[in-house]
Amino acid sequence: MANSKRVLFQRRRLRVRNKLKRAAHGRLRMSVHRSSKNISVQVIDDVQGRTLAAASSVEPALGVVGKNNVEAAAKVGAAIAERAKAAGIEEVYLDRGGFLFHGKIKALADAAREGGLKF
Repeated sequence: MANSKRVLFQRRRLRVRNKLKRAAHGRLRMSVHRSSKNISVQVIDDVQGRTLAAASSVEPALGVVGKNNVEAAAKVGAAIAERAKAAGIEEVYLDRGGFLFHGKIKALADAAREGGLKF
């Protein structure tokens, strides 16, 4: 019997997260979520269970409200890099969830790297 898309996505998400946790070495997690209309990212401290920085395409300040394309993802990536640097965060690991690393996720990651985050 074939698995549903949702089940395959959840498996892929858990597989990615578990691999990254083994290699994290105490770094913070930069979690990315992409929907059909928006993209958002958070820098999370899993030890304390707190979100230290966040950015989303829903924020009017970024000027990409209602857009979910590569340019919007790049702006969100630059914003999270700026906010993480302001919070004193320089090194994270990218938790892409079950999303493939291409297109919007890759644009967000590249913009965050250009902004000074290391992962």
